[in-house]
Amino acid sequence: MVVAIGFEGSANKLGIGIVRDGEVLANCRRTYITPPGEGFLPRETARHHREVILQVLQEALDTSKLSPTEIDVVCYTKGPGMGGPLYSTAIVARTIAQLWRKPIVGVNHCIGHIEMGRLVTKCDNPTVLYVSGGNTQVIAYSRKKYRIFGETIDIAVGNCLDRFARVLMLSNDPSPGYNIEQEAKKGKKFLVLPYVVKGMDVSFSGILSYIEERAPSLIEKGEYTPADLCYSLQETIFAMLVETTERAMAHCGSNEVLIVGGVGCNVRLQEMMGQMCQERGATLYATDERFCIDNGAMIAHAGALMFSSGQTTEWKDTFVTQRYRTDAVEVTWR
Repeated sequence: MVVAIGFEGSANKLGIGIVRDGEVLANCRRTYITPPGEGFLPRETARHHREVILQVLQEALDTSKLSPTEIDVVCYTKGPGMGGPLYSTAIVARTIAQLWRKPIVGVNHCIGHIEMGRLVTKCDNPTVLYVSGGNTQVIAYSRKKYRIFGETIDIAVGNCLDRFARVLMLSNDPSPGYNIEQEAKKGKKFLVLPYVVKGMDVSFSGILSYIEERAPSLIEKGEYTPADLCYSLQETIFAMLVETTERAMAHCGSNEVLIVGGVGCNVRLQEMMGQMCQERGATLYATDERFCIDNGAMIAHAGALMFSSGQTTEWKDTFVTQRYRTDAVEVTWR
């Protein structure tokens, strides 16, 4: 029975979770929220994580009702992510591992999302759509690796939504993507936008530039409302994701789809993907905001799987990296 504590801080969420054999004992989180129209910068985000991390750590221990002596392994996000926040979180994880005299495991952030999704939904071998503020990938497991079948060639889907939210000066609380989703529900008029699928890959930067440039005049002239534009953007980019996911399913002969990552909370994306799955006789799996948004429990669970299969991270290798490919990790636990 492995008890793991996980530290996640790759972007604006600081999460610490404790997991015992797949049972989530604690999953505590704090979010760095900036004013409307602004994104979050690495230095300020790292400062936020440093200010709250010890409080969140104590909260996780209190919630789990465990003491440090009962923890078997310390896990942390090694990457990918923003440099400053990753470093700030990893330093605390390394310090805790030394103080508590525990082994340490560096976890790939993307693998954490996938394994948490598999745990919560109980799916077997799904085609995975990983969509967040920093990543957009279509993934499937094969021969000890999570293989990337398609991905964004520029910005992530969540970044596209977040940046358009800044144009409209939408609130960042609880997240700009969530507020885009709520606005889109009120949209009624569709604006045709560029649809950019290149083989198995997608591109969002041109779509964003197109709508950013035209949005002020379209709204000012009364031709479209902000809700209409949010609706149009969502429908277009989600259709691109459904198309590439379906193609990967056909290639792999898969009958399961798992959506993970922060954008995976979007109900409209789930509806569109669900319709495609229904037409193919497949099953859609998704999680709620407790686990699709960055959290410490997913790092603890993925780290526990690695630890149980004999993996630990040597002290000299406990650094972080902003670029850490999903397919660079050997999956020894499957």
